[in-house]
Amino acid sequence: MRPTPALPWLASYADGVPATITPPDEPLTDSLYRAAERFPDRVAVDFEGKATTYRELLDEVERAAGALLALGVQHGDRVAIALPNCHTHVVAFWAVLRLGAIVVEHNPTYSAVELEHQLADSGAVAAICWEPTAARVAEVQQNTQLRHLIAVDLTRDLPRTKRIALTLPVPAARKQRAALRGPTPAGALEWHRLVADAKPVSAAHPAASADDVATIQYTGGTTGTPKGAVLTHRTLGSNAVQGAAWTQFKDGTETIYGVLPFFHAFGLTLCLTFAARIGATLVAFGKFDPAGVLAAQRRRPATFLPGVAPMFDRLSALAEKTGADLSTIRISLAGAMPISRATAERWEKLTGGLLIEGYGLTETGPVALGNPCTADRRPGALGLPFPSTEIRVVDQDDPTVDVEPGERGELLIRGPQVFSGYWNRPSENADQLLPDGWLRTGDVVVVDEHGFATLVDRIKEMIVTGGFKVYPSQVESHLRSMPGVADVAVVGIPGGDMGEKVVAAVVLDPSASPNIDLAAVREWCGQRLARYAVPRELVIVADLPRSQIGKVLRRVVREQVLTRA
Repeated sequence: MRPTPALPWLASYADGVPATITPPDEPLTDSLYRAAERFPDRVAVDFEGKATTYRELLDEVERAAGALLALGVQHGDRVAIALPNCHTHVVAFWAVLRLGAIVVEHNPTYSAVELEHQLADSGAVAAICWEPTAARVAEVQQNTQLRHLIAVDLTRDLPRTKRIALTLPVPAARKQRAALRGPTPAGALEWHRLVADAKPVSAAHPAASADDVATIQYTGGTTGTPKGAVLTHRTLGSNAVQGAAWTQFKDGTETIYGVLPFFHAFGLTLCLTFAARIGATLVAFGKFDPAGVLAAQRRRPATFLPGVAPMFDRLSALAEKTGADLSTIRISLAGAMPISRATAERWEKLTGGLLIEGYGLTETGPVALGNPCTADRRPGALGLPFPSTEIRVVDQDDPTVDVEPGERGELLIRGPQVFSGYWNRPSENADQLLPDGWLRTGDVVVVDEHGFATLVDRIKEMIVTGGFKVYPSQVESHLRSMPGVADVAVVGIPGGDMGEKVVAAVVLDPSASPNIDLAAVREWCGQRLARYAVPRELVIVADLPRSQIGKVLRRVVREQVLTRA
């Protein structure tokens, strides 16, 4: 199918990319079973050099599903996963889905307060957590519906030689062991023992349907209040099928580097579910470390690397310094933040492949637009709508009115990868999801005559740092409780390879004599906020600019901060 006046972007598609896809009428787990049948001896997961074939992975998934079933996990139950990328994360994800239960992903570095809110909101009955995270969950478990807390010893996921090395009585081994381990909370179950002792789930146990909920992914959307985006098996499966159509990868041949966190929608789909859909090898990294990535490249070379701009810059710098060979990486996908032409050109020179930019939201599973995987890609542009995806650009104040071609307006998206709404948030669903399936993104774009969209601005004043969203109101709320702070505005300013950095403009309380400096602010924020949300700069101001109705004008604050710089 080639272009129509209503769908101008189709003319810019790469050869062989279809205009539409057929949304899969099956549970996500079917893709894992197919991969195990077609490529049983192919490595499915490589974590720190420990390789697991598809046959072995499926066997372990079925045992893990049996273990969860024995604990009483049923169809539709929510099961929290709060793990860094690791072998267990992959197994736990597929095991929960095999039972028809719902995966609720959490950032394992979150504070107890942040975890409490999300766990209570989802009503999760079980939580599979990294040991240090399990300790924080245990602090608030009584305020949730959790019946089972399951702790994961990450060292058990390592190859035997690395586990033995951690026991050596040398400072380096002790330091690494301390970074990976934590005390198991009283009453918590131990994941690896639980799975080892379990019987596999019966083949007769019913699977989920395509329209069952697969995951709840917490996001701020276009506001600062965390809420769970509900994604069905069909929704996530559709996005994997769209990705396969867009990249035209060959089944059973690719190696995907999982440097993006699986708890984030970007990493969950582009790495974890996409790998199973195409029978790829997934190389999982517990954290992003350029030296570790290049070491893995020597051991098991990548063909596809999804990431964010700072990752490509840091990998490029180290590869240039060490002479590392990146020539196997044919396609890399950048998302979450704009990528510069200089970054793209540098990466493409090193790899000989393409670095393309994509765009999406947690609410779109997550990818909705992408640059073509050809020389026609445009660094800095969001790209073209994926197959079976439609876009509109509308008036920012009235989403029923389309703007003229080439004019800026709010981006609306419709397609099979669009979520079904927020968990227990009917009023917000009505605001975000318009009639006929259109999703309001809150992003202002311009779309040219060829269908390429370019981001102009964000309607809401969220900050994107290192690919993560920071909502100023949340940081401000916590800082206002800090002794000596009378008022505060939080803004984002250009932050080099981080995209933006968080800056707090603080008005001091004249009645107090506090010792407030950046270190104190960071310590205070670190008690309740994720690390990426902690301010990296502090500006003391006499007052904050306000509108006629008293609203702080963050735009003006940002301009003032930039002027000071």
